[in-house]
Amino acid sequence: MAIYGIGNPLIDFLCYADENDLDKLSLHKGTMLLIDERKRSEILSCMNDRKKTVSCGGSCPNTMVTLRMLGVDTILAGGVGNDEYGEMYRKRLRESGVKDETVSFEAATGTSIILLTEDKERTMNTFLGANRLFDECNVNEESARNADLFYFTGYMWDTEEQRRAVKKALRIAKENDIKIAFDLADPFAVGRYRSDFLDLVSNYCDIVFANSEEARFLFNNYDAYECCHSMGKLCSIAVVKNGKNGSYISDMGKITQIPLYGTTKPVDTTGAGDTYAAGFLYGYIKGYSPQTAGKIASFLAGEIISQLGAQFAPERAKELSEEISRLF
Repeated sequence: MAIYGIGNPLIDFLCYADENDLDKLSLHKGTMLLIDERKRSEILSCMNDRKKTVSCGGSCPNTMVTLRMLGVDTILAGGVGNDEYGEMYRKRLRESGVKDETVSFEAATGTSIILLTEDKERTMNTFLGANRLFDECNVNEESARNADLFYFTGYMWDTEEQRRAVKKALRIAKENDIKIAFDLADPFAVGRYRSDFLDLVSNYCDIVFANSEEARFLFNNYDAYECCHSMGKLCSIAVVKNGKNGSYISDMGKITQIPLYGTTKPVDTTGAGDTYAAGFLYGYIKGYSPQTAGKIASFLAGEIISQLGAQFAPERAKELSEEISRLF
């Protein structure tokens, strides 16, 4: 069983910030902002005296790496630069065992400056760099055709080139009866592309992930349960994550509430949604019910927010895989 993902390989710069920093930089806490090189330089200059952790990230890549570490074959497609960060990223994929179908371009590898405030909320500032150049011609049709599931996120809709690439993969998936999973990814992305996302959910997707804010933007409703109910009418499996209140899963219209696992005092929420998606897809691929897959997802999300960074170390991933076998 293999999962094919198209995403944004990014180098994450994680550093601590306070509310004054966000105000000074005119940033909205808890969201993802697409930035240009000028804004990138401004933020890095402002954070110049802060300690930074550098790691490989990106929403879809985080999910693919976590799935691979749990034993699921995964393929990652996307754009990287022909630079030291691009090589750093490819080295990480080799180490994790993810099949690397990234394409090198003569551009800077994308970066995400993640500002972590005292309440553990992360504000992401993403410079797409080489990701912007990944187009439909870069999609490996054989890999897309032979996968059991195609996975992508709403971040792909921010450039015309990446949108074309995803649409090509969607066509291949539909033609070959391949399951499709979609994570809305960011409330502002939903706001920008609401009609497109509704079309994707209704006409292409088997599994859809959203958090309560993203679902609110999609359905204009503050009630996470009602949003899950609405989304469940459009696709087979709908998941709405509701923070400390756990999550809701609609399976063919039947809604189950999944409790929160792990800590209620997170160290770092970066990658929580990506890890939740990995846990759910792991359970789904392994043949668990959507309800049990949701419990696995919640368990892994609870673990990732107990550490710094959005990916588990290999030894920790092995321990968690064993725990999943015991618990579920």
